[in-house]
Amino acid sequence: MKIIQTLPQSDLGAVPNAAKAAEDAGFDMLMTMENKHEPFLALAVAAVATEKVELGPGVAIAFPRSPMVVANVSWDLQLASKGRFVLGLGPQIKPHNEKRFSVPWSPPVPRMREYVNALRAIWWSWETGERLRFEGKHYTFTLMIPNFVPPSTAQPPVPITIAAVGEHSLRLSGEACDGVRLHPFCTRAYAEEIAMPLIKQGMAKTGRKRENFEVTGGGFIATGETDDDVAQMVEWVRYRVAFYGSTPGYWPVLEHHGLGDLGRKLNQMTKDGQWDKIAGEISDDVVRLFTAVGRYDEVAKAIQERFGGVSDAVYASTSADKRPAIPKDVLQDIKRIPMQFEGFNRSW
Repeated sequence: MKIIQTLPQSDLGAVPNAAKAAEDAGFDMLMTMENKHEPFLALAVAAVATEKVELGPGVAIAFPRSPMVVANVSWDLQLASKGRFVLGLGPQIKPHNEKRFSVPWSPPVPRMREYVNALRAIWWSWETGERLRFEGKHYTFTLMIPNFVPPSTAQPPVPITIAAVGEHSLRLSGEACDGVRLHPFCTRAYAEEIAMPLIKQGMAKTGRKRENFEVTGGGFIATGETDDDVAQMVEWVRYRVAFYGSTPGYWPVLEHHGLGDLGRKLNQMTKDGQWDKIAGEISDDVVRLFTAVGRYDEVAKAIQERFGGVSDAVYASTSADKRPAIPKDVLQDIKRIPMQFEGFNRSW
């Protein structure tokens, strides 16, 4: 199993040392997020500060960016990293698109399908010299003069993964992508009983193989050196579960466990401005539905029980500010957990 560490994003000057330290410790991938900071800049710094660890946003918000813009930055990051870049995209929810990014909203799954296909069409044109001709409902790309074509990177195509929670996005990930980023607000039961069957339906539609499709995430990890460290991380996760649980788009996960009323209560509390009280609604049992919990000397077993047989890669943290210093020997124990993923399809 792969294990992913986050990069610091508040200060690009801190990235080189953090990236190299994570690579030397044995982490398999370095991830950024699009919360307070832009997701690609820290990856560019990390790409030239490391040699073997994979890099990628986990995820970048797609719709505020043209696929052409994302195609360019991905191309450059693939070159800088010598083929180690993995693109992670997410649609975000309607209010954020409309009110935070000022982007018109439309049904996200058809638009994301076009987005992914447009990226591949652009890259294919650049790599082969064939005329760019992509025409869809949401995106049209038909102009590409030689002056705007970057030279071939002599690297494999960039793998594309998308964030998915609901039925249609999960099926799309299997149909059109190289992997899925399961949201941390996901339980093992939801991943096994809902997510994976839908992903496999999508894969069957286009003939994709599970061994070339990477399943990432699907829960939290709360770990640390001492019991007190673990307890602090559990409280951090408790608030995240409450935060995500208040959002209707994530309620299918709660409904799968008969917790729909909890989601509706959390939603009303946020509307009433009770952000400081929502974590109190999340019991320890609910936290553990979403989380592998244990000290460093216990966490490999907890990860295997919580994620094994479903996820190919897990996030050591989902925060740029909280990056557990998991010891090398524990990382090796986690990496020995079997996974179904064997590698991305690297052919053009």
